[in-house]
Amino acid sequence: MDSLQLALLALLAGIVIGGSLAALVVTSLRVRDRARAETSREIPEGVREVLQGMDDAALVVDASFTVLALSPSAASFNFARGGSLASEELRDAIRAIRGGQSSWSGSLRLQRGAPPAEPRLVAARATRISPRLTLLVLHDITERERVEQMRRDFVANTSHELKTPVGAVSLLAEAIESAADDPPQVRIFATRLSAEASRLAQLTSRILNLSRLQASDELTDERDVAIDEVVASAVDANAILADSAGVSVVRGGERGLYVRGDAQVLGEAVGNLIANAIAYSPRGSKVGVGITLTDAVVEIAVTDRGIGIAEGDQERVFERFYRADPARARRTGGTGLGLAIVKHAVQRHGGEVRLWSRPGRGSTFTIRLPAVDAPVDDRPERPDRRPKRARKVATTVPAASPSRIENGDTA
Repeated sequence: MDSLQLALLALLAGIVIGGSLAALVVTSLRVRDRARAETSREIPEGVREVLQGMDDAALVVDASFTVLALSPSAASFNFARGGSLASEELRDAIRAIRGGQSSWSGSLRLQRGAPPAEPRLVAARATRISPRLTLLVLHDITERERVEQMRRDFVANTSHELKTPVGAVSLLAEAIESAADDPPQVRIFATRLSAEASRLAQLTSRILNLSRLQASDELTDERDVAIDEVVASAVDANAILADSAGVSVVRGGERGLYVRGDAQVLGEAVGNLIANAIAYSPRGSKVGVGITLTDAVVEIAVTDRGIGIAEGDQERVFERFYRADPARARRTGGTGLGLAIVKHAVQRHGGEVRLWSRPGRGSTFTIRLPAVDAPVDDRPERPDRRPKRARKVATTVPAASPSRIENGDTA
């Protein structure tokens, strides 16, 4: 074998050995990188920036269920960087991802805020972003589900409630036609037909008012509202009802208080409470309307001495069409929407409604609204501190206004 062949053989051997070594090095590096990736907790570049721009709650969790990064809104669900994932359902989702699934989605309930806040319904989705890291995105669908349930209940309840007066109107029309030759019976049926038509009109009007309160995001005529005017208009609107029921309405408490809102909506809310109190009060009793200011909150309390509400019904009286005493409601012509309107009207003004009631002792509904300062033009003038001479005052006392006597109001 000559020298040229030896050189070629050595070159070939060098190429084989070098290639083998290079392949061995590359394989080793890949194995090392794969091992690092499987054990690394480093978040890929750009993920943190994406999390900061997300409106939904999102978090990156490692295989030990530790939160490594999260979006700003995730803190409302009590997640914290470095904390452990407490929800067993979310842990199951991460286990499914590590078991080979590329993604996971489902619905679950999570606590949002501190107790006693109610758990929120969220749509959760888990996606693998590295061998050890999983991205969880939580979208709060509580309000969407609530609105959808409310829509279904509203349609079902409304159709049921409208059947009664519509059926009554149809039957009374047939009765009038059959009794055409009997004028006294025609008058009786016509009176009942008019009453059912009025009930149907009232029910339709209240359904529209409740729908408007639930659908509207803003008040149409927002301004500084005098509580004195709201209560006075509500009392006047129910004066005839109180007189026919033999119930007197007494107004007391502080004056000159203001809130921010829609006077018509507030007047209807207070009027509904007064009408309910009158309807459930015995003849000869009194309904009290008291106004107080406590810690920058205006409280309008409507109290009656009626039959009261059982404890089991108190949480449901603000539901649409719910009646604690259905027989009494039918006699008084109630629609079951008055308290629902009160609740939504007050919530629209940033307030709340509280209820105290005991069977046989009566009920007190209290509207609580944020107080505002009185307009400059309506603030009382500062008293003149300069001494004045005594002067004679006429001894004739003006007669009290009939409306003030009827409403039980005092100066």
